[in-house]
Amino acid sequence: MKKLMIVLGIFFFSVGQCLFSFPNAYGNIEIEAKKQLDLEEKPIDIAASVDGEKLFILLEGKVLIYSIVQGEILDSIPVARDFDRLSVPGKDNVIALSSSSGKRVEIIRYKTLHKIDISGLPFKGPENAPVTIAVFSDYQ
Repeated sequence: MKKLMIVLGIFFFSVGQCLFSFPNAYGNIEIEAKKQLDLEEKPIDIAASVDGEKLFILLEGKVLIYSIVQGEILDSIPVARDFDRLSVPGKDNVIALSSSSGKRVEIIRYKTLHKIDISGLPFKGPENAPVTIAVFSDYQ
């Protein structure tokens, strides 16, 4: 019985050493602060776009879209105030929001609209038309 206890003790000690010991790895880490955003409100959650170019910052009642490339907040999306989590699940410009208190999930899709300055360019029709169709015909 004494031999069995010694063998089991050695076995469990060896297993414990394998499971709970980590090899010592020492290295140098260099840290450089890239940007700090000072927000007017407390951030609730944050997620990065799949391409790594945008950060989505959930605040109470809105989602800020921050461009890492441009280093500025591009826009904000109004959302219900009870959302407390956000994620960016894929490449389709989709943001998933969830509310633990409201017991709901909302999936929204966003589109980036680009404003094209047409001032001074030739046009047909009224100058203040509600729709503008731009033709880029100077490309070869």
